[in-house]
Amino acid sequence: MTAPDPRPLTGEPVSLDLLNTCWMYGGVRQDLLTGPEGLHIWLASNSLDRRFPADAAALEHVLVAREALAAAVDSPGGKAGIERVNAVLGHGRIRATLTPEGPGEEVEFEDPSWGAAWTAARDYLDLLRAAPDRIRRCAHSACILHFFDTSRNGTRRWCSMATCGNRAKASRHYAKAREA
Repeated sequence: MTAPDPRPLTGEPVSLDLLNTCWMYGGVRQDLLTGPEGLHIWLASNSLDRRFPADAAALEHVLVAREALAAAVDSPGGKAGIERVNAVLGHGRIRATLTPEGPGEEVEFEDPSWGAAWTAARDYLDLLRAAPDRIRRCAHSACILHFFDTSRNGTRRWCSMATCGNRAKASRHYAKAREA
């Protein structure tokens, strides 16, 4: 049985969910991916645990992918991020297939331990195709979480209105009360 996921924000697309394996709690940076156990939790949270291993090699590759995605998300279009994401993507490929149901695709990896890392990098490409302007970092200055804005009007600012959004509102209220 997998331990519960301790992260404050889960359920984002797999690429952003990988970035969210680091978060702040009480002003201290937390990291889910400090060992294979944390990798297993992340894989299970994204329904990848039956497809990919949670061993030391896979952990190393997922950490490489997380750093590559962070570079790409933090500096969209930046050469370093592009090169790092492409390096991760270089460890797998999509092969076109024909099945009884029709055209299909099959993912192949040179080394299966790259599977989860490659999947996260590939997901980032899908987000860029769908709506690159909706890949966001939480607007709260003390938060490091990322999300894909699925709001109708595209104005979501917080990873969670209940936590970061509420903190920002409380800070504004406190500042106004101090001025008065």
